[in-house]
Amino acid sequence: MDIALIQAAYIIAALLFIMSLAGLSKHETARDGNVLGMIGMGIALVATLWLALRDAPWGNVIAVAVAMAIGAAIGIWRARRVEMTGMPELIAMLHSFVGAAAVLVGLNTFLASDGAGDSVHLVEIFLGVFIGAVTFTGSIVAFLKLSARISSKPLMLPARHWLNLAALVVSAGLLVWFVAAHSIVPLLVMTAIALAFGWHLVASIGGGDMPVVVSMLNSYSGWAAAAAGFMLGNDLLIVTGALVGSSGAYLSYIMCQAMNRSFVSVIAGGFGSDGAVSDSDVDYGDHRETNAAEVADLLRNSSSVVITPGYGMAVAQAQYPVAELTSKLRERGVDVRFGIHPVAGRLPGHMNVLLAEARVPYDIVLEMDEINDDFPDTDVVLVIGANDTVNPAAAEDPTSPIAGMPVLQVWNAKDVVVFKRSMNAGYAGVQNPLFFRDNSAMLFGDAKERVEDIIKAL
Repeated sequence: MDIALIQAAYIIAALLFIMSLAGLSKHETARDGNVLGMIGMGIALVATLWLALRDAPWGNVIAVAVAMAIGAAIGIWRARRVEMTGMPELIAMLHSFVGAAAVLVGLNTFLASDGAGDSVHLVEIFLGVFIGAVTFTGSIVAFLKLSARISSKPLMLPARHWLNLAALVVSAGLLVWFVAAHSIVPLLVMTAIALAFGWHLVASIGGGDMPVVVSMLNSYSGWAAAAAGFMLGNDLLIVTGALVGSSGAYLSYIMCQAMNRSFVSVIAGGFGSDGAVSDSDVDYGDHRETNAAEVADLLRNSSSVVITPGYGMAVAQAQYPVAELTSKLRERGVDVRFGIHPVAGRLPGHMNVLLAEARVPYDIVLEMDEINDDFPDTDVVLVIGANDTVNPAAAEDPTSPIAGMPVLQVWNAKDVVVFKRSMNAGYAGVQNPLFFRDNSAMLFGDAKERVEDIIKAL
């Protein structure tokens, strides 16, 4: 396999990656998009291994093969065991691997060249290590927050934005020193600063905004991969990293709009909530409790129903009974649709994947902007495990930490049934006045069990 053939393989792989992204833009073609991406990565991997190992000693070939086998075994094991509820933190951890790889590639590239190289190459090494280090620790913090190993509340250090600015200014000074002196000392000092910088960036962001953080880290990991491509002189890695980086950045921008956040503030870290949590002692009145039989009667006499799922549905693994309930209601002539908030769950598209897994028809799964105007004409809304994304305080209380965030306006429907385990606040730590509205009723317990009870009552 000569260089021309390898370059052709890279071009084919790059085209497959672009086609994969295009396929992932729609529910109906998402599976094909995944397949195209896997084929492209397989072609890229074979071509790269051939280029790197064709003249290498057999010892090196065996070492790479063993490392790949171990990595593949771990990857397959984790992929088979992970629940959909654990997918966000798994993705965050995978992002950290990309960041760590970029740091190691940068350090190894500098050491292998004994500090030689022109200024452009040294800048590539420096930026690659910086982006990789920020991605590494930022992703670890995201993993710890998403998996509830540390508090989801934002870290509010004094003068935190000045600390971030100082880290960037000092790193810029270290870049000048690194290029001028060709010394590893400024590179190592910058690495330590970047690791702390990445940790602080994500630690400063509250749990309610973590879906945007995951998307942002996806972008960072792409740019880290692109930087590694420049260091290694691998065109395909540059193209692939740029695709991931730009698509992740654009997705972050879309999600920021959906949450009424500033994209620049996301990049700076510590956006959104200032750490304040709305007073849980505010007297909103009394909530009204209901049961499965009453909800079944309500649904039986309805002509239009909207289901708005959230992370609680994923935790309870209630997507399958929800799909069965949807099917039974549609058989009775009830118009059933789903309203999906852009940041429902812990990951962009989390709810869409769960519903697709349960084979809910794509055409009845609508985005927030498509469904919000229809709530006044809806008989019943079932809020299954959602909290912050249906909170009227975002639209009506300017003092709320989530004020201005676009939400699903479920309270405009005739009746609202909220499935929850308790009256506790949501992931953002903000109490929800929806629970106390006259047209709302609380159905307590495990969402999967309660939906199954409703199906039996029907």
